[in-house]
Amino acid sequence: MMQSARSRVLARSLGQSRSTLRPLQAQRQLQLRRAYAVETTSSTATPLATSSGVTPPPPPPSFTQSRWRKFLQFVGRATLITVVGGAGTFYYLAQKERNPGPQLPFDPEKKTVVVLGSGWGATSLLKTIDTADYNVVVISPKNYFLFTPLLPSVAVGTLAPRSIIQPTRYITRHKARTVSVIEAEATDVDPAAKTVTFTDDSEIKGTTSTTTIGYDYLVYAVGAEVQTFNIPGVQKHAVFMKELHDAERMQRAFMDCVETAAFPGQDTAEIERLLHMVVVGGGPTGVELSGELHDFLKDDLMAWYPELAGKVKITLVEALPSVLPMFSKQLIEYTESTFKESKIDILTKTMVKEVKDRSVVLQMPDKSIQEVPCGLVVWAAGNKGRNLTQNLMAKLPAEQTNRRGIAVDDHLRMKGAEDSVFAIGDCSATSYAPTAQVASQQGAYLARVLAQIARKDGMEKQLSHLEQAKQAGVFESEEQKQNIDKEIEGLKNRIAKVKPRPFSYSHQGTLAYIGSEKAIADLPFMNGNIASGGVATYLFWRSAYLSTLFSLRNRTLVATDWLKVKLFGRDVSRE
Repeated sequence: MMQSARSRVLARSLGQSRSTLRPLQAQRQLQLRRAYAVETTSSTATPLATSSGVTPPPPPPSFTQSRWRKFLQFVGRATLITVVGGAGTFYYLAQKERNPGPQLPFDPEKKTVVVLGSGWGATSLLKTIDTADYNVVVISPKNYFLFTPLLPSVAVGTLAPRSIIQPTRYITRHKARTVSVIEAEATDVDPAAKTVTFTDDSEIKGTTSTTTIGYDYLVYAVGAEVQTFNIPGVQKHAVFMKELHDAERMQRAFMDCVETAAFPGQDTAEIERLLHMVVVGGGPTGVELSGELHDFLKDDLMAWYPELAGKVKITLVEALPSVLPMFSKQLIEYTESTFKESKIDILTKTMVKEVKDRSVVLQMPDKSIQEVPCGLVVWAAGNKGRNLTQNLMAKLPAEQTNRRGIAVDDHLRMKGAEDSVFAIGDCSATSYAPTAQVASQQGAYLARVLAQIARKDGMEKQLSHLEQAKQAGVFESEEQKQNIDKEIEGLKNRIAKVKPRPFSYSHQGTLAYIGSEKAIADLPFMNGNIASGGVATYLFWRSAYLSTLFSLRNRTLVATDWLKVKLFGRDVSRE
């Protein structure tokens, strides 16, 4: 009894102590939670644990944190969709270009259009012409189109040579009807017999190397060759800037001069001579080449040839009073000031009298003669007609009297052979400057003219059938005869309305790169022009040239080359 009473007293006292401890524990837990909240808002250490060892749950994120997390999730999803979608679209377009569909076969009932050349005019024509109307044959010594405005970039290694060429078969393979592409040199054109004779000029020849084919329409777009003005030594000692192999030759010659100057034991005068580059011609090609050479010097040669970079000298020679005469005075002055900052010498009103192996002879503005030592002369001045063009003009002496090229009418038809021969591009003599932009527009215009001629031929053929049926006099009723008469009259009216408009050139502006990541642009706007220059214009220059390239392949290669040069610089090795 005594023991049980003691037990009851003990239990009662324990119960009282437990009831006393519960508020203390609750108070302790509340203090811990408050401490955790304070530490969380003040960005201190990890949350405190309770006396029982249990970590309290973290508080819910604030409204600002939640909104920021949702924004990052949206950006991540949008980026993923854009990357995947862009890559898929790029792959689809690339495969579409690589895998063209089936084409219509050669149709003996269709007329034949023979295209001589693969330059700006011919390529623009091939892109625009509807080959369902004609059998088209392309004859050119090159089986590719060359994007000539970027040729100076190839000459200094900014772009790879194959980045700016597009196979002609890529263009023709995507046409409705099969186009025959023949890599050969045209040797004779007979406008009277309507034939073209051409020969295989490749190193490996087959059993047949020369042949002649006929045509219904001839598109003469052979371009021009370099004009040397019969100045002694130009053909032998100067490097041209006209074709792809010219740019590659210039790159090799330039690096030869640099490496020879770096050879041990060269005296100072010889080093200065080797590192003096003379560019002849103040047009866009000469100016852009000078700017590209300056970039090569500044961005790459200073890093890899520090002992020579400061001795490289660039001189631009122009016979006219100023460079870039097709640009506004404001942009000419801007170019000259930029070249002065880049230490590029401009010699205007200066004529080249002779090009020697180790120097160039100049006639200065005061008529004095100076022989300037140099390591390399790049000739970018003037065009002249090819021998094939001169021979063709000689066959029509009464109509072809213009020394600049083939005389054409307002519809680009060769005078003396208006019914079958069209001449476009640099080989023709028009009131427009011999530029790529003019040739490209002429090619597109001529494709539209040929489409109108095909439509007219089709209506004339239909008219001939109706007239033959009318002459046969076999009619089921008088009403049928009246319907045929109405149809004949309607066809005659439609045929009479098919009159191609004369060619009209629409100037889209002029661009030129002047080095130091600067470019100039003279763009038409409303009734005037917008003249701009600088870094922003340089970005516009790049985007404009990218959009002008003919294929996704070329755009990708050029953009990749620009990125590689920006990251790794130009290659200074030589083959």
